[in-house]
This record gives sequence, structure tokens and C-alpha cells, in this order.
Amino acid sequence: MSLVVQKFGGTSVGDAERIRAVADHVARTRRRGDDVVVVVSAMGKTTDDLLRLATDVSPVQPPRELDMLLTAGERVSMALFVMALSGQGVDAVSFTGSQAGIITDTAHGRAKIVEVRGDRLRDALAAGRVPVVAGFQGVSTDRDVTTLGRGGSDTTAVALAASLGAEVCEIYTDVSGVFSADPRIVPEARRLARVSFEEMLDIAASGGRVLALRSVEFARNHHVPLHVRSSFTWEPGTWVVEEDPSMEQAVVTAVTHDTSEAKVTVTGVPDEPGIAARLFRALADRHVNVDTIVQNVSVHGTTDISFTVPKDDLGPSLEVARALLPEIGAGEVLADDGIAKVSLVGAGMRTHPGVSATMFETLATHGINIEMISTSTIRLSCVVRADRVEEAVRALHEAFELSA
Repeated sequence: MSLVVQKFGGTSVGDAERIRAVADHVARTRRRGDDVVVVVSAMGKTTDDLLRLATDVSPVQPPRELDMLLTAGERVSMALFVMALSGQGVDAVSFTGSQAGIITDTAHGRAKIVEVRGDRLRDALAAGRVPVVAGFQGVSTDRDVTTLGRGGSDTTAVALAASLGAEVCEIYTDVSGVFSADPRIVPEARRLARVSFEEMLDIAASGGRVLALRSVEFARNHHVPLHVRSSFTWEPGTWVVEEDPSMEQAVVTAVTHDTSEAKVTVTGVPDEPGIAARLFRALADRHVNVDTIVQNVSVHGTTDISFTVPKDDLGPSLEVARALLPEIGAGEVLADDGIAKVSLVGAGMRTHPGVSATMFETLATHGINIEMISTSTIRLSCVVRADRVEEAVRALHEAFELSA
């Protein structure tokens, strides 16, 4: 008998009919002889509805109280799910994040897991019960309810799988796996049967929305195999596993895109040691996550520094940069929220020359200007205008022959 963690997203438990269908799948997994731990997200658009309600009530939303409010969505899902399992004749019990022993730091809205004390889950499993855990939440070291941020239920599931020694963590969603591009933009995109943790990290970081980045990091660090599947078809999906060095890697595995970033440019920055450090330290102190950074060649002792940040962090980024202008003797701060990022991801890029040339030539052929470039060993990203990014994705997908 093996242990399986199964996580079901909001669309998978979007209404009573879906909850009953998913509960039937869990019951069949249990009858197969496997132990199961279930992690559920809030139903459908519940989290958005709660956020809207909070805004209607007051423009002032203390982070602690907002976390207390938002965790209610998953608590509804877990209780209903246990009821559905009971209707299937399966003995189950629900747990909030704190009851499941998920201990986090004190950063409300974006808390990080520091420890999983899964004793109550182990006791439930030993008693032959199916634990159903509310995703997206935990309890801080200050004993306050916290939420884990975007994709937090994925992170909950992987953390539990690692702590409990699960054989696999199955992530059920409304798509049937990880694709070579967004199928809504490239209908001929193919489903990937297998990707490495490293590739999945870059896919998630560069705009792939199937898995949350932190959940993939957790899975890689703790060697938890992931299986991304659809809860609507139940067909085999995409396995995310350790890289097999004996297998030949595709040059490019996927083309991703991200329209959630904005660009900030600080002009007339003195070309002196320590200036960039002061700027990016101040941004880090405001918890701004900086992505791509470009510094122009110095002319007459000054340069321009451009960097991209999540659009949600654009306001704080502008505040920080403008406050530093007098201190560092720079010119002005410019904002641009009309950008997007298109990326190539593939482990085979390490050993195949010419990928960047093909990418740049393809974009040039379509008249798409490149504003910024960033690279890793298995990823190449270009910042382009947001209104051209879908065209860029289609062109690159065709250029690298990624279609099914």
C-alpha cells in the first residue's frame, strides 16, 4: 500500500456536482488499496468573491484579518468534501491548515512554510481515514492564521507529500497537463508527458500557470514526484520528476509568456560602485520581487537601469525608486505597464548552440522588437510589447517545431 496526496483546484470542486465527482475518484483510489490525503482549494471564484466583499466593506484591510477571511473558502470546501466522501462510504475527516500542522512564518498574504507537523494526519491514516486538508493556509509562529499566497494549495499539497513520505503528489486541475505553449494561443500545442524539475521551475517562473513556482521548488528540494492531471477527464497527464541524464533532451521543451509584469527605468544613474546595490536593497526591503535587470552602457558618467517587477508591485517600486533619486543623484523614474515576456525553456539548450539566434531571427522576421533579454542555462526570455506577445509565442512555437 502506498500513500498518494491528491490536490484539487477551485474548478475541480466548483459546485456540488464536481465535489461528488471528485469524491468518487478519491473513493476509487482508496478502494484500489492506496492511502490518500486530499488537499482542496476554495470552490470556484470564492476567494475572489471574498476579496470583493472585503473591498466593499472597507478600503482598510488589516493583513491578519484578510487572511482570516480568505481561509474561510478552503474550510467550506474541506467540510463539503468530507460529506461527499461519507456519502461514498469512505471514512474521512477534515483539517484546517493549522490542525494539519502547517507552521509558517509571520508574513500575512505570502507566508512561507517553515515546518509541517503531520502527527494528526498520520493518526488519521493509521485509523483508516482519509484526511481532507484545507489548502492555501497555515498557522504562524505567532499563532495567527496565515495564507501562502498565489498557488498556495499546490504548495500545501507538496509540503504534505514531502512530510508524510508520499509516493506521488497528484495535482488535479482543469487542464490535462503541461503543454508546449498555452493551448488557448497555440491550439496545436502538445501535452508534455514528462518534464524535469528544472524545466518546470523555469516554465512556472516565466509565465506557465499550471503549477505554482513555490510548489515546484518544494517538490525538487524534497524529491517529490508530481503528476499534473485533469479532474474532468482523469487521463494521464504530465509527470514532473528528477532529470534523467541518460535520456536525450529536446532542445526546446516549451514556449511560455507572461503579461503580469511592468518595467521601471531609472535614468541618469551615476556610474559609481554601490548605486545599484542601494536601489535593489531598498526594493528588497519592500518585498519587491525584481525579475529582469538591464543596465545600459555608461555615457558621460551616467547610465540607465531598467528592471521588471510584478504589476502588483509597480506602485511600491516607483515609490522606492523616486524616494532614492535625490540620494543617488539620478534623473527620473519611468514606468511602463505595456510589456510582456516570452520565453523558451528546455534542458537541451545547454548543449545546442544557435537557440538565441533562431529566437531573435524569428522575432525580427515578424517585426517584434526586443526590449530586454535575460537567460539561464535552460531558459531564454525576451521582453516585448504586450500586444505582440501572442504573435511571438505562435511564431516561436512554429520555428522550433513544437507542435503535436
